[in-house]
Amino acid sequence: MSLHEEILEQPKRLGELLEAQKGTALKIAEAVKARDIKYVFLAARGTSDNAGRYANYLWGANNHLPLALATPSLFTYYEHPPRLEGALVVGVSQSGKSPDIVSVLDEGRKQGCLTLTVTNVPDSPLGKAADLVLDIQAGPEKAVAATKTYTSELMALAMISAALSGEESAWQELHKVPGWIEELLKQDTEIERMAQRYRYMNQCVVLGRGFNYATAFEWALKMKELSYVVAEPYSSADFQHGPIAMVEGGFPVLTVTPQGKVFDTMLEMLTRLRQKHDAELVVISNDERALALAQSPIRLPTGIPE
Repeated sequence: MSLHEEILEQPKRLGELLEAQKGTALKIAEAVKARDIKYVFLAARGTSDNAGRYANYLWGANNHLPLALATPSLFTYYEHPPRLEGALVVGVSQSGKSPDIVSVLDEGRKQGCLTLTVTNVPDSPLGKAADLVLDIQAGPEKAVAATKTYTSELMALAMISAALSGEESAWQELHKVPGWIEELLKQDTEIERMAQRYRYMNQCVVLGRGFNYATAFEWALKMKELSYVVAEPYSSADFQHGPIAMVEGGFPVLTVTPQGKVFDTMLEMLTRLRQKHDAELVVISNDERALALAQSPIRLPTGIPE
């Protein structure tokens, strides 16, 4: 199976995940609410770490749960783990085999914490190390770069958020996601044509902010591992304090700029990059003002919550 085929699988996989695992998400929420959880301590690597960045914003904003991203080396090489009293200890991993992530959950259990695994392999070592397991059921991932497993992790984390909130509207929004992805994938041929413009690119920056800070990191990772491009991710807030100085005429800047709370600041950055720095912009957005600034616009469906 090719990477392209796995990308096209995403609407089906996410729809099936929603139908099959809603009950599990609700049980996880019940277990969390039954404990005096003060914060979330989340361990992951690579793509799954980027899913954790998304949870950092989502669970913080929607569920009032502070989230700390773990430093697994403290649990392995340094053997000096922090105190985890009051934490929900979460491990996110596609394979569930990463020993350093397992070590974080093992320590969480030793310290009496509630532990949760989000994985594509529930009977993996990480799955066995947790009190609670949410199977993202993305199916076998044969391509080198994670695609359907990444978006399934995002969906799983969003399902837990919806379950914790108790708001039916959150579930209604999630059920629209497979359809939105199907609509976006209709641009497949156009995006393939657009990509030819950048086939000789050897460096770029990727910008996102808020809920899409994670997207910037994952997009940059994909550029590195699939195209061997030196791609650096930034929050647009950080980028303007120094790194923007590297942008000169034709420098590629890739941005994800959907409508939402941080849109105005992102639009201001895009305008500055295009008008003052003559940057080469790839913009993913559902706002015409942002798309109009791009040499390569990719249109999101309208009505998607940030």
